[in-house]
Amino acid sequence: MAVQAIIFYLLAGIVVLSAACTILARNPVHSVLWLVLAFFNAAGLFVMMGAEFLAMILAIVYVGAVAVLFLFVVMMLDIDFAQLRAGFARYLPFGLLVGTVLLAELVLVVGAWQFGDLAPTLRSAPVTAAAGMTNTEALGSLIYTRYVYIFQAAGMVLLVAMIGAIVLTHRQRKGVRRQNVSEQVARQPDEVVELVQVPVGQGVDVK
Repeated sequence: MAVQAIIFYLLAGIVVLSAACTILARNPVHSVLWLVLAFFNAAGLFVMMGAEFLAMILAIVYVGAVAVLFLFVVMMLDIDFAQLRAGFARYLPFGLLVGTVLLAELVLVVGAWQFGDLAPTLRSAPVTAAAGMTNTEALGSLIYTRYVYIFQAAGMVLLVAMIGAIVLTHRQRKGVRRQNVSEQVARQPDEVVELVQVPVGQGVDVK
């Protein structure tokens, strides 16, 4: 138990430190790298809890796709971060107010979860796993039966986020020729190919 406690506090401490560095880092690329470190250590916490499937999803999906997408978007978008920070002092009181409200809500939720009379009932699994069913099988059975519509809605949210990232990075540039797929598909061979009968011994003038 002592070894497990040491590993838990080590991973949890790194998660908290990485999350703080993600917010406080001045370079957005460094923020994404700190976020990746937080994801990896959170996956380690899931492994300690016996949720190996969630740990794998966190490492593969969030680190391999979402965090890399964040990194490419940050690198491709020509964002003037100096201009974004210009209004920081003006909106600081409002931001502190919103943060205080969110913190109070989190404290109330955690307090009700920890000290409420129904806490053991709330912590129990929504669906009792069948005998011999692994953690991954139980989770899949729960997602694709009771919470299938919520799962599909989450997929739609991710799809909209992906389309938004593509739209943000797909900007017009002067002096760059763009491909028109519909024009290329609609072209006929006689419009682009010309057969010229060249007499023997004579060349063709290049226009």
